[in-house]
Amino acid sequence: MRENEFEDGRRGSFNAGSAAKAGISFGSALAMVISYTTWRSVGWAIFHGLLSWVYVVYFILRY
Repeated sequence: MRENEFEDGRRGSFNAGSAAKAGISFGSALAMVISYTTWRSVGWAIFHGLLSWVYVVYFILRY
């Protein structure tokens, strides 16, 4: 964890681990929403949520 000082004098910390987890969570949620709206299937949404960003990138390239 790093301690940062901002221009206005505030101090804060940055944890790369929590940022990575947030990105993984967002990618899974995004994949599940895209999958469900496309296929109308909870099963496919769960599967694509496990694939996370792989499915999001595939969807962008395919459609």
